[in-house]
Amino acid sequence: MISITVNGQPVEIETTMSVKQMLNTIEVPPNYLAVEVNADVVVREDYATTMINDGDEVELVTLVGGG
Repeated sequence: MISITVNGQPVEIETTMSVKQMLNTIEVPPNYLAVEVNADVVVREDYATTMINDGDEVELVTLVGGG
């Protein structure tokens, strides 16, 4: 198990994994989602190749439309 922080909360995941795998593991809807890993924005095209490692800080922000 490795420890990461997601939106300020400690989370343990099985092993190092890609952003895409992490989103599937924690079941976050990918639509209108912004992802940062260690304060760097990850573009959707890089979700499969950007790895989450022990100690990383992940921020997930869902975008909400309105008027």
